[in-house]
Amino acid sequence: MGIIRAAIQTVTGSLSDQWQEIVEPEGMGEQTVFTKGVVKKSGGKGTKDVISNGSVIHVYDNQFMILVDGGKIVDYTAEPGYFIVDNSSSPSLFNGEWGESLKEAFNRFKFGGATPMSQQVFYINTQEIKGIKFGTRNPINYFDNFYNAELFLRAHGTYSIRITNPLLFYAEAIPRNAVRVQIDDINSQYLAEFLEALQTSINQMSADGVRISYVASKSTELSRYMASTLDESWKNLRGMEIVSVALASISYDEESQKLINMRNQGAMMSDPTIREGYMQSAIARGLEAAGSNANGAAAGYMGMGFGMQAAGSMMGNASAVNLQQMQMNQAAAAQAAPAQPQAPAPQPKAAQSWTCGCGAVNTGKFCQECGSARPQIGPWTCSCGTVNTGKFCAECGKPRA
Repeated sequence: MGIIRAAIQTVTGSLSDQWQEIVEPEGMGEQTVFTKGVVKKSGGKGTKDVISNGSVIHVYDNQFMILVDGGKIVDYTAEPGYFIVDNSSSPSLFNGEWGESLKEAFNRFKFGGATPMSQQVFYINTQEIKGIKFGTRNPINYFDNFYNAELFLRAHGTYSIRITNPLLFYAEAIPRNAVRVQIDDINSQYLAEFLEALQTSINQMSADGVRISYVASKSTELSRYMASTLDESWKNLRGMEIVSVALASISYDEESQKLINMRNQGAMMSDPTIREGYMQSAIARGLEAAGSNANGAAAGYMGMGFGMQAAGSMMGNASAVNLQQMQMNQAAAAQAAPAQPQAPAPQPKAAQSWTCGCGAVNTGKFCQECGSARPQIGPWTCSCGTVNTGKFCAECGKPRA
């Protein structure tokens, strides 16, 4: 008994009335992992759980159809389309893109050779099953190197799976005599295993030095950790794998939150500028409180004066320490800053030489041989007001002075 591919025009045309039955999946939703095929059309009364010879089975995208006879898988297809039941043919095994792994799985669960008596069609969802919710009941321990403390966190979110070996999934994960199975119907065992693997993966992130405050933004890395922790066993045992893990929230227990707040506050107060600002704001708050004293501002300021006298020395010393540390930080920052290259000092321009009428070459204002003055270069203004460049005025003819 097996299936053969049917031409689309034959099934959808006028000859479709000749087929005994047309079988389609029932209620295949996003959270459905398994459903039984139902007869949409029959030429007669028919027999329960008997797929007549010549019936047509419709397979849609992202669906894996298996033909079962007497409780044994006799044929399957991973390809969408129309397929005709042929009791005289051997299994066709339309693998699609699933490769030889399906044939190996088929050999484990194939029909044992008994006379066909009860025939059924089942469909398995091969699309990614999304939105499976999870949440840790108890806090997960997480040693953080940054805080140098053992902290505890809770995680909530969703994950998704994909069925990678439908035949193995049908044999190991689907309850017998099931008609339709949602992921939540069989998720109790898998969720327990998932949370155990989640704790292992989060502990591995701790060992790799990931800060606890970064865990919420590490969904991609967490999916990779989960894949290495859980996928191999799930693939081998049930034919499915983890696709993605999305963390919706990360929360800390009360003690861990106190330790984190204390560490963060200490880190902030180690900055002398923040300490000094805190002290000044504390004084300002004290003055404000004194002004609103129920016994009068004078009494408030008097009490504050006594307090200031008692604490003045301590606050003065603290401010001095803050100032000293700020100066030290500034000096250290200036020393650590790369030295700025100094601009080279301007070089004196070389004096231009000139040749005197006597033939001597000079650089000064007068000839070193005959004492003649260096001739002026550039435009000159005559006594008549005309600007000239030559040796004589262009208007009155006077020589250049």
